[in-house]
Amino acid sequence: MRAIIVGGGIGGLTAALCLHRAGWDTVIVERAQALEDIGAGIQLGPNAMKVMQQLGLETALIEAGFQPEAIELRMGVSGMDLIRVPLAQTAIQKWGAPYVHIHRADLVRVLAEALEDRAPETLKLGLGLIRYSQTDSQITAHLSDGRELTGDVLIGADGIHSAVRTQMLGPDDPVFTGNVAWRAVVPVDQLGADCPRPVAGAWMGRGKHAVTYLLRGGTLANFVGVVERHDWAKEGWQEEGRKEDARADFDGWHPTITQLIEKADTLYRWALFDRKPNPHWVDGRAALMGDAAHPMLPFMAQGAAMAIEDAWALAACVSAQTPMTDALPAYQNLRYARASKMQAASRANAKTFHQRTGIGRLKTYGPMWLAGRIAPGIGLAQQDWVYNYDITAHVPISSDVLAS
Repeated sequence: MRAIIVGGGIGGLTAALCLHRAGWDTVIVERAQALEDIGAGIQLGPNAMKVMQQLGLETALIEAGFQPEAIELRMGVSGMDLIRVPLAQTAIQKWGAPYVHIHRADLVRVLAEALEDRAPETLKLGLGLIRYSQTDSQITAHLSDGRELTGDVLIGADGIHSAVRTQMLGPDDPVFTGNVAWRAVVPVDQLGADCPRPVAGAWMGRGKHAVTYLLRGGTLANFVGVVERHDWAKEGWQEEGRKEDARADFDGWHPTITQLIEKADTLYRWALFDRKPNPHWVDGRAALMGDAAHPMLPFMAQGAAMAIEDAWALAACVSAQTPMTDALPAYQNLRYARASKMQAASRANAKTFHQRTGIGRLKTYGPMWLAGRIAPGIGLAQQDWVYNYDITAHVPISSDVLAS
């Protein structure tokens, strides 16, 4: 059996590894000419790491990334601690896998190297999808260089601007949320005493919030700052912003935040658009996954994790002894409710992080502060539905030909 995967990012590479485990032949077509060192930090919760454990990549990802001690919520201006949820060994004991911060480029590198080792020449760079066509027995990808590839299934892992989704469902209709995100990475040796703590840190403010954590063994600090404003509507990840604008957005904030902005060589910013859940991820032998299927706002730090869960679920469904006309709808049925719930939770967190009024902040952050001191276990329990989930136990892959 052969799968054509459109998109060589996190979801596409993971899908190829999962399908290889199931005994499938795969080919990935990726429009980019190279897997570049782009992006910033990604949080891989225990739910995502359970897939990586099954793929034999846990050690490589831990070595390339950083394991935070805790999740912390703090006030952005004063730095006052609201709540601390322990991670590190606690995550392993409670949820069955570690919590890892990793640079997107490092994650892609680990996945790509594993794929090259196990299924050489799977990844084809510099090739885009023009369209797909299908019959009852096969599906064909028509590529940008005029070539055609034929397989048993075609997987759209090509992100929020998916060509596969556009053909399947037509143009999408994203809605600007009024939020603009900044991102940067800074070497920690430039930050001194203002370096972020070794935690997944979320900082709350009026109409804005920030996220900080460490990467690459603690040598890099990752910064994301989200601000409510309407003067920037570009969705791309590689648009540079002006440092003076970032300074103004976080003027008066805690030195950990302001120094990250000051020391950043380059600050990127992008407008955050929201999209309704797609009702259909499947068209015959074509299926969507990751952001192509269920794009979500970044406020649950679960975008990459959902793509990784999708990859395992898709491989498990198509590896079962059923025709594609049954296997692909079964995959959507398996994933739809969880992905939609994560989309909704991400949307709701924006309001939690951006309380503007004194009453709103007291009603939202007061109980957090109190719970963190009286019953800290509540913070852990509230994350169970996210991190305790194990797609690998829920749906096994029926054939295991994973390379040693």
